[in-house]
Amino acid sequence: MLGKIIRFSIGHRWLMLALTLGLVALGVWSFTHLPIDATPDITNVQVQINTQLPGYSPLESEQRVTFPIETALAGLPRLDYTRSISRYGLSQVTVVFQDGTDLYFARQQVAERIQQVKSQLPANLEPEMGPIATGMGEIFMYTVDAKPDARKKDGTPWTATDLRTLQDWVVRPQLRNTPGVTEVNTIGGFARQIHITPDPAKLVALGFTLHDVVAAVTANNQNVGAGYIERNGQQFLVRAPGQVADLDGIRDIVLDRRDGVPIRVRDVAEVGEGPELRNGAATQNGREVVLGTVFMLIGANSREVAQAAAAKLAQANASLPPGVSANPVYDRTALVDRTIRTVAKNLVEGALLVIVVLFLLLGNIRAALITAAVIPLAMLFTMFGMVRGGVSGNLMSLGALDFGLIVDGAVIIIENCLRRFGELQHQLGRVLSDEERLDATASATDEVIRPSLFGLGIIAAVYLPIFALTGVEGKMFHPMAITVVLALTGAMLLSLTFVPAAVALFLRGKVEEKDTRLMQWTRRAYAPALAWALRRRAWVIGRAGRRGAVRAVGHAPGFGVHPEPGRRRHRHACAAHSRHQPGSGNPHAGHAGSADQAVSGSAARIRQARYRGSGDRPDAALGGRYLPDAQAAQAVA
Repeated sequence: MLGKIIRFSIGHRWLMLALTLGLVALGVWSFTHLPIDATPDITNVQVQINTQLPGYSPLESEQRVTFPIETALAGLPRLDYTRSISRYGLSQVTVVFQDGTDLYFARQQVAERIQQVKSQLPANLEPEMGPIATGMGEIFMYTVDAKPDARKKDGTPWTATDLRTLQDWVVRPQLRNTPGVTEVNTIGGFARQIHITPDPAKLVALGFTLHDVVAAVTANNQNVGAGYIERNGQQFLVRAPGQVADLDGIRDIVLDRRDGVPIRVRDVAEVGEGPELRNGAATQNGREVVLGTVFMLIGANSREVAQAAAAKLAQANASLPPGVSANPVYDRTALVDRTIRTVAKNLVEGALLVIVVLFLLLGNIRAALITAAVIPLAMLFTMFGMVRGGVSGNLMSLGALDFGLIVDGAVIIIENCLRRFGELQHQLGRVLSDEERLDATASATDEVIRPSLFGLGIIAAVYLPIFALTGVEGKMFHPMAITVVLALTGAMLLSLTFVPAAVALFLRGKVEEKDTRLMQWTRRAYAPALAWALRRRAWVIGRAGRRGAVRAVGHAPGFGVHPEPGRRRHRHACAAHSRHQPGSGNPHAGHAGSADQAVSGSAARIRQARYRGSGDRPDAALGGRYLPDAQAAQAVA
């Protein structure tokens, strides 16, 4: 069977080259559509349910919200397990499904159970599902800043409330429209609020309660429609616009009339703008900022989404007032680009090294180029398989490729063909004819194709147990195994088709079968060493066994302690976790964070962003992660 395939490839060698060009085109197209990321996404299939509980203690949150929701979720199809966190004013339940479950199916099942359990929860509580993102979804962060000399139209400086308002109403809506973005969280600043502060003494003197004030404001802050009337064939809409437009409108709301005299809100309360009661803040380089975090939709290309978010942020800057700007502080594109450069550098250097070694060993530039051509062709075949299989290009997948393994079969075939060509030319005393060269190519390839493919198959079989890994380990190492197996499969197919056809076409003329100078020098140095080892084989085997055992025992304690390669040598970013006493307020935590950043800034030139507490969404209270006190600091180089 293999012999027939080889002879068909040689007989239709131009067809093989045409198919190879088709593989090149398909591989280039796949390369342009290959998702690029730094590392594989190891997040499992999960749905988060967040509920804001103003005034509820952690025990009350657990008893009245968390436990009923967890109980209602029991028995979901393909449910793996649930976990929960109950804190002051917040309940979060994480529902984890089995690997392979469609995320949107899981969210639909969770949404149905939430509707069923709402009747068992306290009134005015709305459980919400978290964004359709994973733990790797934080791809872009930015701050909204004002220059020190920037002023508003009235001449006053920009406050944290003003910057938060610009973030909520100008910047954030534009970023939400970016393709691939599922959520934009905001931390820092103060959400703009209108505060009505009643005077208890005046309320008692006039016989009002807080409920009367709330009811009056609610009733006088709405628009009412009254249908329409028709006059002379024309329709006129009837409506009573009652929505409050400014602070004076709130002050003029009438609470009651006493002896024909209206008692208004201004008579019993102070009305004005004020900051929200927030649970957290964000600081950068020792000063408070408004921080926005862009979350990527699950399954999207992080590099493309981060670039699109950066472009959209540049457009949003044009909408901001003079002196105010939105500046990126973290961009996943930088990390991905560094990863791509590292992988590309290693691949290019590895390919060049293999080509040089092939030329030095084979002594024939045409044979070396044919062998080296297998490297990019196998890479293009691998990228096509990665795109079809949904495998992203990252440090684990592309960094695992070994070009020495890929060209192994091609080296064996071409070296045997060169040997046969040299022997036949020596026997005949002339250059081989086309028919003799094609027949010699087929017979020489057929001689070594079985052991060549058998060797590649053994190497590929080594990676098969990796496919049995599940959970986090499987998500981490499956891309590596898939990429290596695809590359070896492509090398096998090229050894059967492209390599014999290329040998038959391009290895023409006189071919000398002799050792190169490097091989001659290596042979002279290796032959005496081999003879000496064979004479003392018992001593050599024992010595090697003892050294291997000693090294294995010495390295065993540290084996496998670093789950990710190169983690200790990553010098571009670091993360620090600052703990505070339970009950620490925002001002205390803010001063501590500023002091931490000042110390870090004096030690190295870094950009810092600090997260404390929650943002405008309940899931921001945990930052997408499970931190003991929801307070973390991150420094980005």
